[in-house]
Amino acid sequence: MPTELEELVGFLGSPRPEVRQIALEHLVGYSQGPQNSIFKPEGLKPIKNLKVLVNDIAPRAKNALKILINLSSDPPILASLAADTPFLETLLTQITNLSNPNADLVSMLLANLAKSDSVQSLIALTRPLPAKEVSTSDNAMDQLLDLFVRGADKKLNEEACFDFLSYFFADVSRLVKGREYFVGRRGYDGVVPISKVIVFTECGSLVRRKGVASAIKNSCFDIPSHRTFLAEDGINLLPYILLPIMGPEEYPEDEMLEMPPEVQLLPPDKERESDKDIIVTHLETILLLTTTREAREYLRRVNVYCIIREVHKLVEDESVEEACDRIVQVLMRDEEPEEKIKESEGEEDRDDDAIVEIL
Repeated sequence: MPTELEELVGFLGSPRPEVRQIALEHLVGYSQGPQNSIFKPEGLKPIKNLKVLVNDIAPRAKNALKILINLSSDPPILASLAADTPFLETLLTQITNLSNPNADLVSMLLANLAKSDSVQSLIALTRPLPAKEVSTSDNAMDQLLDLFVRGADKKLNEEACFDFLSYFFADVSRLVKGREYFVGRRGYDGVVPISKVIVFTECGSLVRRKGVASAIKNSCFDIPSHRTFLAEDGINLLPYILLPIMGPEEYPEDEMLEMPPEVQLLPPDKERESDKDIIVTHLETILLLTTTREAREYLRRVNVYCIIREVHKLVEDESVEEACDRIVQVLMRDEEPEEKIKESEGEEDRDDDAIVEIL
């Protein structure tokens, strides 16, 4: 005979709304830990029911989303969710609905689903246009990126800030097709997507800063794009990854005047990024930018070494110190003809520690 919990899981498919609501309310707490096995019988019928319940009224959809967020760390369930294009379309419809109070939960679920390579289907997915405030593109990735940018700080949806989409972008950008998306100019607005996210490297949200830092780093594995990344009349990435790692330290005038204008004469109350992992990510991005000789020579001209020197001196963290040492070794050594740093000097950020769970 089925246990009481198994019977409760079976009620997720009940035609009676009040029964579904009671089941959802009681089952959220069982969606974490070993007891979540009740959601994984052969055929994953409870998962199929939960997918349907995402379209239920907001209170019931909220609990269905919470359960799916917690269960999406399970590989078979993750595969079932991420490969289901109609379900992904449902999530896109939900998140671009500016009156949806559960939009941030959808962001969290998408962030978890991006752990699966199957989610790259969204890169080329064409779908109906959302509200004009969201995006003027019919491409799913464009819509999510525009929503992330325009909807920051609850500017579009008073119930959602979309910060967890940064984790989604971080994991999508670890894929070749994902990187191609972020470094390629989009036809509908003429903008390179990565240039839209770099402005958030010093925003107030830790989640947003962390995801953006990883997306930037992963995009820098596209070596042919480095010239555009560094060009002042291109993406001009360098100031956006230097400013977070800099504090109120002062530099001799001869050193400072060679630095990018954006990082000169910083105020005495300038604060350095507080999260050491984000600092390390930015340092690893700088290391990736030393891959070509042209880029290394540029980084030397703008005195990146001087900034790294101060970070090494002032930030007490072993990982930060090691990352600084690697950059210094590259920038301070003599060049050899056709010398080149191997791409394998770094690894894509998978944000494996960023699996979202709802307690």
